[in-house]
Amino acid sequence: MRYDLVIFDNDGVLVDSEPISNRLLAAYLTELGHPTSYEDSIRDYMGSAMHRIHDLVLERTGERLPDEFDDVFHRRVFDAFERELKPVGGAVDVLERLAGAGVPYCVASSGSHERIRVGHRTTGLDRWFDEARVFSSQDVGRGKPAPDLFLYAAERMGAAPGRCVVVEDSPLGVQAAVAAGMDVYGFTAMTPAERLSGATQLFSDMGELADLLM
Repeated sequence: MRYDLVIFDNDGVLVDSEPISNRLLAAYLTELGHPTSYEDSIRDYMGSAMHRIHDLVLERTGERLPDEFDDVFHRRVFDAFERELKPVGGAVDVLERLAGAGVPYCVASSGSHERIRVGHRTTGLDRWFDEARVFSSQDVGRGKPAPDLFLYAAERMGAAPGRCVVVEDSPLGVQAAVAAGMDVYGFTAMTPAERLSGATQLFSDMGELADLLM
């Protein structure tokens, strides 16, 4: 194994949540008077912490999103997760391979701890992630593309940044991993490869990942 720690992004890498959450985000922003298509949401917000959505809307329109925005959005997302959410194809196999080989791994997500946990419980991935393996942008001051979250996860897991690899599917996540001094494998199932061009390596099938890492 070339790395001491594998750090997974969550949405779109472990749980197939990006189509659900971006569909709902686009609809909610449009409902609030900020016309947004699904494609707009993927391009502008995929991989973002919630504060980035607020910041971009304010920057572009001069208007603040309502105070209840986060709560309403998460309620809609969690309801949809209960009906629709599945693991990313191949994710369970990768986790089984890493666990079986004794390779340390964790998840570091822009999503809240509650969002991570709801997604993992719904898909059965919670068996692979105890509390010590779960890190959220809530744990640090700045979300991706700042490196803070990945550096925090590495510190808590006892790994040097240069010995970590991040598995990401968003440009913001790739930028954060590079800024943290970590290798990053870009998952291109939903994101065009050219948008992840800063990655150490690109791959399109999660089932390939264990062999690439090991």
